[in-house]
Amino acid sequence: MTGQPKMISTADYHTAGEPFRIVLGGVRPPQGATILDKRDDAIARLDDVRQLLTLEPRGHADMYGCFVTEPDDDGADLGLIFFHREGFSTACGHGSIAAAVWACTTGYAAPREDGTLVLDVPSGRVTCHISDVGGRPSVRFVNIPSYLHAKDVKVSTTHGTTHADIAYGGAFYAMVEAGSLGQEVTPAHLPGLITLSAQIKADILARHQLASPEDDRVNGLYGVIFYDRLATEDGRIEERNVTVFADGQVDRSPCGSGTCARLATLHGRGELGTGELVNRSIIDTVFTGRAAGTTTIAGRPAIIPEVTGTAYLTGYNTFVAEPGDELPTGFLLPTTAADR
Repeated sequence: MTGQPKMISTADYHTAGEPFRIVLGGVRPPQGATILDKRDDAIARLDDVRQLLTLEPRGHADMYGCFVTEPDDDGADLGLIFFHREGFSTACGHGSIAAAVWACTTGYAAPREDGTLVLDVPSGRVTCHISDVGGRPSVRFVNIPSYLHAKDVKVSTTHGTTHADIAYGGAFYAMVEAGSLGQEVTPAHLPGLITLSAQIKADILARHQLASPEDDRVNGLYGVIFYDRLATEDGRIEERNVTVFADGQVDRSPCGSGTCARLATLHGRGELGTGELVNRSIIDTVFTGRAAGTTTIAGRPAIIPEVTGTAYLTGYNTFVAEPGDELPTGFLLPTTAADR
């Protein structure tokens, strides 16, 4: 064997069940003047590393992670470039929570005097409020302004026609009530929901142009959120949801940026008021969220969403790609009949 193996070190976390792999060393961090420029650099230069860390045999079909970068300026403490099995996303709420826990507990970045840690991510600047709950950090992140883009959009599927709301929470999501298609947000229904998500996504993208009014590099329909309404009481809403994103990837958590989009939708439809959203995942883990204020984006009414959760360390890893490995960036096999 000739040459040196490629070795990449990571810290692995889960946020409400959803994995998050933070790259600590072994690669040159993404470069650029702004966080979106750094994302462009990662797309051009680090896609093989993304594949190595997310695909089998070192990852799995639903792996998520990030590269850590310098922030845009002194107004933030660190930057994050998110990635998953299909590519590089613009927003990741569960990843922001995990990275904030990692940075605080390892000393990579200490919270400011007001208890906040500020992140630059491709969709904008995210402020994380760090507090101690039961001896471990809880993170309440304030996301970028989020808004309802369109409501009651007609979509056609093999299970019939239904309606979707489209909202932006750092990425664009389509939201569909699972029962409108004869489904429920349960593990048993997941293969069918994955299949339906692909149909809904294709139908919407064929008829709707979706791009952030602030930078058109933030574009496309990132995910489809299926939800079941569980309870409504005095403005407090409880739902169970599952987000299917990228090319059929399933979020085990209630989805952080998706929760922001859901908050914007409920507010835009006049259902939320000043109440709280208790958002349960398909595995029954929980994020809570609320609209902390209102604003506008390019003339559109928008909210300032806050979402609360925590993350847990699952391990430290050093991944190796030996010279001559016939699968240097890995592979992916379908795991369900619906796949994916």
